[in-house]
This record gives sequence, C-alpha cells and structure tokens, in this order.
Amino acid sequence: MLSFKFMMLVIVGCGIVTWLTRVIPFILLKKFELPIAVVEFLSFVPVVIMSALWFSGLFVQHLGHLPTLNVENLLASIPTVLSAVISKNLLVIVVVGIISLAIIRILI
Repeated sequence: MLSFKFMMLVIVGCGIVTWLTRVIPFILLKKFELPIAVVEFLSFVPVVIMSALWFSGLFVQHLGHLPTLNVENLLASIPTVLSAVISKNLLVIVVVGIISLAIIRILI
C-alpha cells in the first residue's frame, strides 16, 4: 500500500508540472515574438479542438463494432452551428447548444 506522504508528493508534483507547462509558454512569449506564419497557423487550433470535440460527441463507440450516430447530439448541433455562424459569440453558442439539447431530450 502506498503511503499518504508519497501520494501527496505525487499529487503536488503533478500539479506543479501541469502548472509549469501552462505558465512557461506565457513567460517565453513575453520575451520573444513568433513569426507571422506561426501565429496564423496557431489561430486554427481552437477550431480544430472544437471540431474534434464535436465529432467525438456525434458518435457512440461500441467495442468490436462500428460506431453509431448519436441522433440527439446531431439534431442539437444544427441550431448550435447556425448560431455559431450567425453570432460568432461563444456564450450564445453554448446557450443555444444546451437549450436545444434539453428540448430534444424532453421531446424524445
């Protein structure tokens, strides 16, 4: 059995490592300026992350079989994507997504 002291050291160590990996880029970017090409490339990162989250939510994994489509999430994503195109406001997108999924779950 692992000791309490060891477990606390592991938790604190993981916290420090996580914190450092998030803080060090900000410290370095204050001193250095990135080339325009790198900044333009990094501007696509949020879109890619949101797309990956969206696609992973659209499918349900079944071990040994092909994934199936999650119809609730697909139907809720239609008004959410429309609100994203129209408003380009993250708060509006999240609220529309939550409300549309809630309505679909009540109706189905």
